Amino acid sequence: MSISMYQASAPRFANILKNLSAILDKAQAHAAAKKIDEQVLTSSRLFPDMFALARQVQIACDTAKGAVARLAGVEIPKHEDTEKTFDELKERIAKTLAFIATVKAAQVDGSEDKEIVLKLQGKDVPTKGMTYLLGRAWPNFYFHVATAYNILRHNGVEIGKGDFIGTP
Repeated sequence: MSISMYQASAPRFANILKNLSAILDKAQAHAAAKKIDEQVLTSSRLFPDMFALARQVQIACDTAKGAVARLAGVEIPKHEDTEKTFDELKERIAKTLAFIATVKAAQVDGSEDKEIVLKLQGKDVPTKGMTYLLGRAWPNFYFHVATAYNILRHNGVEIGKGDFIGTP
C-alpha cells in the first residue's frame, strides 16, 4: 500500500490544525476561569529569544498553507500576522483550513519530484516535492505546533498528548 503526496500533506496538516484550534479553545477557557488576560498567554514564550504563542500559531498556519500551495502549484494566501487574541488565532487557523480544503488531491498527487524553490536567508534553494514535504515542511510545522502546545502547558493549561494528537 502506498500513500499519495496529497494524503501525506493536506489532510495531515488540517487534522493537526483542528487539534491546535481545540487546544486554543481550552487555553481561552483556562484564561477566563483563572481571570487571566488572554494576551498574557498569547504573548507568552518559553524563553526570551523564542517566538511567542501567537507567532508560533501563525508560522504553523503559514507552513501548512505554504506547503499545500507549493505542492499544488497555486498561489500561497497572504495573512497579515496581526493576531493577538485566541479568537483571532482561531480565525487564522480557520482561514488556513478553508484554503487547504480548496486544494484537490489531483493538484498535489504526483508532486514528489516537482521542483520547489524556497527563499532561505536570501538565497533560492531548490528541492524536490517529497524532500520538501518530509524534510522541511513537516518538521517545521510540528516544531511550531509543539512549541505552541508547550507554551500553553507551561502556563498551566490542562492539555495532554491526546489534545495534540487528537482522537481517531
